[in-house]
Amino acid sequence: MNLPNKLTVFRIILIPVFMLLLSLPLDWGTLTFAGATLPVTHLIGAIIFIGASLTDLADGKIARKYHLVTNFGKFADPLADKLLVMTALIYFVALGWVPAWMVAIIVIRELAITGLRTLIVENNGKVMAAAMPGKIKTMSQMISISFFLLHDMIFAAFNVPFAMIMMWIALIATIYSGIDYFYKDREVFSDGFK
Repeated sequence: MNLPNKLTVFRIILIPVFMLLLSLPLDWGTLTFAGATLPVTHLIGAIIFIGASLTDLADGKIARKYHLVTNFGKFADPLADKLLVMTALIYFVALGWVPAWMVAIIVIRELAITGLRTLIVENNGKVMAAAMPGKIKTMSQMISISFFLLHDMIFAAFNVPFAMIMMWIALIATIYSGIDYFYKDREVFSDGFK
């Protein structure tokens, strides 16, 4: 269990903590800061989410730099990322912050790309690397989720719905990157059209 894998496992452990924080009827008061009023539980949730997101950035860089890439890491790292993001988005639907159709598109894309990655590994033995549109999708999702939890801190003072703007950017990047991945790897399906 090397350091990148430990960070991935730590991120997976944070997911149920994050879930409980958002779902239990905890009343730890509210804070007003930088134009936003938010429950303390949402602030703690934001700290957990941002901390987990930073470990996502760190574990991949450490694994590549020190040649610590493992099959467990290849499997668990993207899974942990998806589980964390999907957990937050599903709770946001329940809270009425994000429309269900938006989250459905994001979930469908993630499932489709996971299936595509599996086919590529089975057929070519290679791992599909993350392309720039996918990285933009991930970054915009993480920024959006963080600012939803922070109730648009800073931007709320100017009545700018920054979290929702970033969610729209994430949605566009989600759709574009999904199409891009399938187009670039379309040869995987060539046997079905002979």
